Amino acid sequence: MDENQKAIAAMHAVTISREYGSGGGEVAARLAQRLEWQLVDHQIVAEAARELDTHETVVQAHDEHAASVFSRLFGWPFPTTSQETQAYHEKLHHLVESAANSGHVVIVGRGGQVLLANRRDVLHVRVVAPLELRVAYAVRREGLDTDAARRRVQEKDRARARYAQTQFHSQSDDPHLYDLVINTAILDLDSVVDQICLALVNKAKRLNVPEEELGPAAGMLPYQGQPGDFAV
Repeated sequence: MDENQKAIAAMHAVTISREYGSGGGEVAARLAQRLEWQLVDHQIVAEAARELDTHETVVQAHDEHAASVFSRLFGWPFPTTSQETQAYHEKLHHLVESAANSGHVVIVGRGGQVLLANRRDVLHVRVVAPLELRVAYAVRREGLDTDAARRRVQEKDRARARYAQTQFHSQSDDPHLYDLVINTAILDLDSVVDQICLALVNKAKRLNVPEEELGPAAGMLPYQGQPGDFAV
């Protein structure tokens, strides 16, 4: 096992947040295959739901919307009170934490970037692309006409934004939630996977660096003389 492989082995998870039509789901699948890690996405959740006699249409109706399929997996109704909501969040957090603790997983969506935000052994990635390219992706992949594809992309964007705000009180497009935000407008998906692997190695190598030695100022010397701003 070479140095990079040893470094990656010390990491427990990668979370993938994605704009609809950006290719983020495909990136996650290719990354999991490249790393030989388990992919945790809607298909696995749906399969688990079916095993528990939860109909797949229920999964599709609730996954990454105001309620989550995880509540169904535990036989929980949609939370309607603050107490139920708190209990639901605890169950969701437990499931995502368990996946990360098991190690070597690629988690797609489900607020992993928020729920695992404080873990140094998890890499958080956001995959984005310009709207028109995402519409073209939906046209090609889903066989929709352009207008229908645009409506679908925009509806999915709104649904995911509501999910992040409702469930995690965050904005999924907040760049501070991620180690890496990558645009697939030009880069092909395999190149995106390459960049994620590189970031994974580099973050892994800093797992044992003390907190006070992290950040953009780490290793930097003071400015020579009095710093000033450029005139506009």
